[in-house]
Amino acid sequence: MKDEINKVLNFVDLHKGEEDKKKVVENITSAVSFRGSNLWILACAILIASVGLNVNSTAVVIGAMLISPLMGPIVGAGFGLGMYDTDLLKKGLKNLLIATIVSLTISTLYFYISPFKEAESELLSRTSPNIYDILIAFFGGLVGVIAFTRVEKGNPIPGVAIATALMPPLCTAGYGLALGNISYFLGAMYLYTINCVFICIATFIIVKYLKYPQKEQLNETRKKQVKYGISILILLMIVPSIYFAYQLFIQKSYNSRTENFIKQEFTDNDYPIIYKNIKYNQSPKRIELAFLSKKFNQTEIKDLNKRLIDYNLLNTQLIIKQDTFNIGNDILNKINSSRDMVDKKDIIINKLRSQLSSYQFNNDLIIKESEVLFPSVSNLSIGNYTIKDKDKKDVIIPIVLYQSTETMDNEKAKRLKDWLKIRLAKDSVEIYRQPMSPISKITKAKQKK
Repeated sequence: MKDEINKVLNFVDLHKGEEDKKKVVENITSAVSFRGSNLWILACAILIASVGLNVNSTAVVIGAMLISPLMGPIVGAGFGLGMYDTDLLKKGLKNLLIATIVSLTISTLYFYISPFKEAESELLSRTSPNIYDILIAFFGGLVGVIAFTRVEKGNPIPGVAIATALMPPLCTAGYGLALGNISYFLGAMYLYTINCVFICIATFIIVKYLKYPQKEQLNETRKKQVKYGISILILLMIVPSIYFAYQLFIQKSYNSRTENFIKQEFTDNDYPIIYKNIKYNQSPKRIELAFLSKKFNQTEIKDLNKRLIDYNLLNTQLIIKQDTFNIGNDILNKINSSRDMVDKKDIIINKLRSQLSSYQFNNDLIIKESEVLFPSVSNLSIGNYTIKDKDKKDVIIPIVLYQSTETMDNEKAKRLKDWLKIRLAKDSVEIYRQPMSPISKITKAKQKK
């Protein structure tokens, strides 16, 4: 039994594959500093994240999280705390503060200048942290620190950067500052603080578990003070987040009951809903609905409001929008208006086709016919010429250029002109003889032979 337990412990032992402790500390210490390239990378990452949040692009936000160097000072502070290295702890906290101020400044300037001020879902999701964010930050931090202490770092570190999401809350806080929205700013900064604190605590736990050497030998009283300080910090982070998680649960539960009410009272009765708005954050809460054709009288609306209690929708008012405007007729009018526009477009297209057809002739067929009727005609080209008549209207006159092996007399020319009028269905036609090139004459002579 003892051997089996030892095998299990050996199987999960974190000391296997561990990097040299001295080298790990050197790497962590070098990653703490925010100077030179690290500062430029941070500035670019915060701008990319701000753009991603602004245009509501998850892929862009993820890219910014991958290149962000913010994990360095947080893990450094955790190592300093776990090793009781006050210099490393102070350096980590100092550089984290610098990085935070720089990030807030850049994101605030971006959102202040940006013409797009609307809060998208990617932004709003960073304003209300809860207990789940603590769990993500803590376990993400554990994975990140374990990866830092391995000989082979592997793939976890990029995943940790995405999961713990340090950049988006800072950008959201900058958005709140740019718009003067204090609730957005405080909510985002609380999420950012949660991530920083619990990554740091996760680092502290792993450092103590792997028994990294203490730089300063503290007495028991000092060690207890550190433990109490960490415990108080955890409570300060957890208690509000539990409250937010509870509020989120209550809201989702309310929305679920609301959807059930709408389904059973309206959707199942074949009343098409064309407008729905649930206002949760006000008292009383409001469910606003509008229907395509169904009309409710005041008695029916009162009965529906009473039935809200049956669905446990307390402190809620049902508002059915139908008196101030006829939504169904409005939609039908828009549909009819769209049809009218389509009909007008069809008329214009047909008119253009008719105009275009008046400019088009089957030259090949006309040339073949002319060669039979007028053997001396070797080539023929038709175009249109537009002039204004006395009433200022456009008149289209076909212009015919022809080549012939011999000069036509007036009678033949008149016959050609009359035939073209009939053939082209035009009242007037102008014909002009075009001189043949020497090559065309030779070719025509050979064809006759």
